[in-house]
Amino acid sequence: MEISKEVLQIAEILKQNGHQAYLVGGCLRDLIMEREPNDWDVATDAKPDVLLELFPDSVYENEFGTVGVKTESTDPKLKVIEVTTFRVEEAYTDKRRPDKVHFTKKIEDDLSRRDFTMNALALSLTQSDAEILDPYGGLADIQAQIIRAVRDPHERFSEDALRLMRAVRFSAQLGFKIEKGTESALAKHAPLLAGVSQERIRDELTKLVMSSEATEGIRHMVSTDLLKYVIPELLEGVNCEQNKHHIYDVFEHNLKSLEYSVNQNYSLVVRLASLLHDVGKPATRRWKSDPRGAKQQDGKAGDWTFYGHQVVGAKISKKILQRLKYSKEIIERASLLVREHMFVYDPEVVTLAGVRRLRARVGDENLEDLIKVREADRIGSGVPKAQPYRLRYLQAMLEKVKTDPISPKMLAIDGGALMTELGIQPGPRLGHIIAGLLESVLEDPNQNTKDNLLSLAKTLNNLSDKELEQIRAKGKEKAEATQEYIDEEIKKKYFVT
Repeated sequence: MEISKEVLQIAEILKQNGHQAYLVGGCLRDLIMEREPNDWDVATDAKPDVLLELFPDSVYENEFGTVGVKTESTDPKLKVIEVTTFRVEEAYTDKRRPDKVHFTKKIEDDLSRRDFTMNALALSLTQSDAEILDPYGGLADIQAQIIRAVRDPHERFSEDALRLMRAVRFSAQLGFKIEKGTESALAKHAPLLAGVSQERIRDELTKLVMSSEATEGIRHMVSTDLLKYVIPELLEGVNCEQNKHHIYDVFEHNLKSLEYSVNQNYSLVVRLASLLHDVGKPATRRWKSDPRGAKQQDGKAGDWTFYGHQVVGAKISKKILQRLKYSKEIIERASLLVREHMFVYDPEVVTLAGVRRLRARVGDENLEDLIKVREADRIGSGVPKAQPYRLRYLQAMLEKVKTDPISPKMLAIDGGALMTELGIQPGPRLGHIIAGLLESVLEDPNQNTKDNLLSLAKTLNNLSDKELEQIRAKGKEKAEATQEYIDEEIKKKYFVT
């Protein structure tokens, strides 16, 4: 196994000072599996105060014996290596962290507290030709691709409920099966997740969503009742039948959309938006009758509709991501993609002005991700192509208008010049005038000259406040008209009146 030189240097210093050093945890597991470790962990009999003396440029900001030893590596994974004193732990009253730890001199004691057998392995870095210590059969479980709790799974999950999420996440990341007894304990102790901090749950969920088997991971969270304590809103889509356009229920459709995003190796924001894009459908589902004899329900012809589900879904998505303590950027971008994923791209309807408004509404930085979510939505519906001609046509139009002005900052005249020329002060009236100028430029970019905009601004300034408000409202009405078109086309397509 190729162990980093930084880790070996730390081990050599410990050895020279009469201490043991072992490679432990996930990094050893990954090396055994011929995977690149995400981080490096060393266990030692040296106590934290000794470690701070041996490694002056280090950090110790916890009560659990873990010292962050800084290195000179330029690799982010090796800049700080965690070196932890062998320890045993008392009860986990809060189900998250031990009430107290006791340092010990034996690596075997340290391994006994670990979560899964595949992580309860140790390799001496200070003994030549050392064999891997494997007191719980972790090597055999790695070979058999099994996740098994160390000793009693009920005890392990009762100590730290986050291990429930870790089991499913490891299964998704590594493609391993969860051992039967460990699996049974997951479902039994699922309610303990309610006591785990949202930040810790978020970190595990992110790793799961970014794994190659993210969809199966979410399914696993359903079968073990874990999803009920992480994103219960998604469960509303189980058995929630859709209209003829879909061959899956809402929940399965969301998972299929996530699966496409995973297969395309899309970003976390796109994956989250794909998973959540139709989370608003159960709340907006309505039965609409059809006198021409379409789909039947309870003897009546008609079909399901979900008008406005993207707006409701954006609000629900934002609430979910806020609850999970995601960053403001991720929350805003993901909920925006959910809200806008039903954008119009029919060639017979899309205009250059409409495409500019889409740019203005979504932001150029989000357009590519928005199209990716729409692709995921299509594939999640069971259609064979992610990008039909209509979507490619929209992309061509976006390319055509990519340099056109779409925001007040891109106008040829700014607020300061307008106040000087018009003799007005900052306030709603100035905002209405700027909105009117922007609306004119969205319709025709050739209007974006200082002379043209100043002339129009003077005309607008002669209007009453009420008239200015009405002009500003027209831009919003155009956006609403676009959404009405979406709804009307859906109704025509499925003969819903």
